[in-house]
Amino acid sequence: MNALTQELVELLSLEKIEENVYRGISRNLVGKRVFGGQVLGQALRAASYTTDRPAHSLHAYFLYGGDINAPILYQVDRLRDGKSFVSRQVRAIQHGRTIFTAMISFAHPEEGLNYQISEPEYPAPEQVKSEAELKKMFVEFVPENVRASFMRDRHIDIRPIDPSNPFQPQPEAPSYAHYLRTHDTIAPEIDELSLHQAIAAFYSDFTLMTTALRPHGLSYLSPSLQCASIDHAMYFHKPFRVDEWMLYDMDATVSASSRGLNFGRMWQNGELVCSTTQEGLIRIREIETQ
Repeated sequence: MNALTQELVELLSLEKIEENVYRGISRNLVGKRVFGGQVLGQALRAASYTTDRPAHSLHAYFLYGGDINAPILYQVDRLRDGKSFVSRQVRAIQHGRTIFTAMISFAHPEEGLNYQISEPEYPAPEQVKSEAELKKMFVEFVPENVRASFMRDRHIDIRPIDPSNPFQPQPEAPSYAHYLRTHDTIAPEIDELSLHQAIAAFYSDFTLMTTALRPHGLSYLSPSLQCASIDHAMYFHKPFRVDEWMLYDMDATVSASSRGLNFGRMWQNGELVCSTTQEGLIRIREIETQ
């Protein structure tokens, strides 16, 4: 596999320490703190090791920022093993305290009523520029002290549909969309639905929270902004592949009390396969002047 895809798989493959306890490595993906998508994907992966069913819903809270220089322990509590549903609670522990908690429900697929809203119409992924190409267009705006980290390749191939310059944000509609997939095909020997779900959880956290910033003319790089994920919910409707293009369509409904509420829908081959919800902190700070 491509090196970035291999690193992503390794990031989301946990070491079993003892029964119901797993350890995950941390990586510097977005700065000084652990990327929320990493914890989401690792927590989901830890819970999936305790059942043979795929997940259908995840509800999580981010309690403290994670330390990128230390591993994370995942404690899985087996709350229920029912005929229809399996319930798990996961706590992510670092330096002796819980930094993240999630409730995850699993169920075998079954036949039933089927309905979905219509997929939005956007240009095909081959018709839009990759994030890597867009970064090269913005490089003149990037301060020298953050240029190396900004230009670094992500572990996911991202293709924004209607991109804007994050260094010169302007007020826009509270909606955003991009295509995502891994850089390479998932190897057959590790090709499990639980891994695809964990990777989808990983990349569900990219840009979702910042959708609520768009009508305010702010971006995640705005110097006056304090931005952090508070919670994250994810629903898995149908099977999918993360190594094939997936459309991630997002919108925000409200920003109030220094929080923004964002919604996302993942589409693949015309099917709505995942839905996400996230509330994020979007606090404006005063900038000290000399």
